[in-house]
Amino acid sequence: MEEKEYYSIGEVSKICNISKKALRFYDKIGIISPDKVCDDNNYRFYNRTTLLSLPVIKYYKQMGFKLEEMRELFEGNTYGIIERQFRRKIDELKELEENIHNSYTSVKDWYDLILEAQLVIENDVHEVAVKYIDATTYCFMDQAFEYNYRESIINIEWTNYLESINNEITGPVVLSFPSFKEKMDGTCQKVRIMQEPILEYKEEQVTKMGGYMVASCYHIGSLESIHETYQKICNWADSHGYICTEECYERYVTDYWTTRNEDQFVTEVMIQVTRG
Repeated sequence: MEEKEYYSIGEVSKICNISKKALRFYDKIGIISPDKVCDDNNYRFYNRTTLLSLPVIKYYKQMGFKLEEMRELFEGNTYGIIERQFRRKIDELKELEENIHNSYTSVKDWYDLILEAQLVIENDVHEVAVKYIDATTYCFMDQAFEYNYRESIINIEWTNYLESINNEITGPVVLSFPSFKEKMDGTCQKVRIMQEPILEYKEEQVTKMGGYMVASCYHIGSLESIHETYQKICNWADSHGYICTEECYERYVTDYWTTRNEDQFVTEVMIQVTRG
């Protein structure tokens, strides 16, 4: 390309693949200004040195610098000023990366639950099975239970608690009940709500679930009839030589968070079992 003393705004726009509107805006906010402006027609002209600033701006933009930050970088005349700007941007991007990762984890886990529920419903999976569940760490809160499933699952007190300990959660809501027999006959008065934490936590804020065998069965449909699935597990355990422990869990795969159609609810009921 032939080097000239000055380039019109149109030439700069074409050479550097940038709009004339952007060039005028950069001038307005003080990032790049024309080196010559004709008095007669107010035409703008840029010298070669200024033109070469545009690839730098594009690279700053790629790195996530805002226009105000770019101006400070152009004005910086020492390594100290530039180093501080880059250090600040690295810290900012690191925090943004963590936030995006947390959001991705939450969305991906919810998406996986939707896929799980679809497969359960499409294949009418409702048989009892014994399986091992890995030991998993959960944030938790103990509450009174009144068989109001909507209030227990979309839980305002639980949400407020998580905010108070500066944590975020992912994955399904899991309700732990002290006695499957009480849960079945409608007399259970206590519940522990649990979800997996995303952020760092204190040991007293978490509990463990898993590391043992459970009898598991999916319940499809309204939670008002979930006692029938408990009875199915109990009958299966008796006929297959297993003993059910008292504590039981309900893992809400899809529920009020996902759909208003209760016929589409999928809940995994789990009771720890041992061989008789």
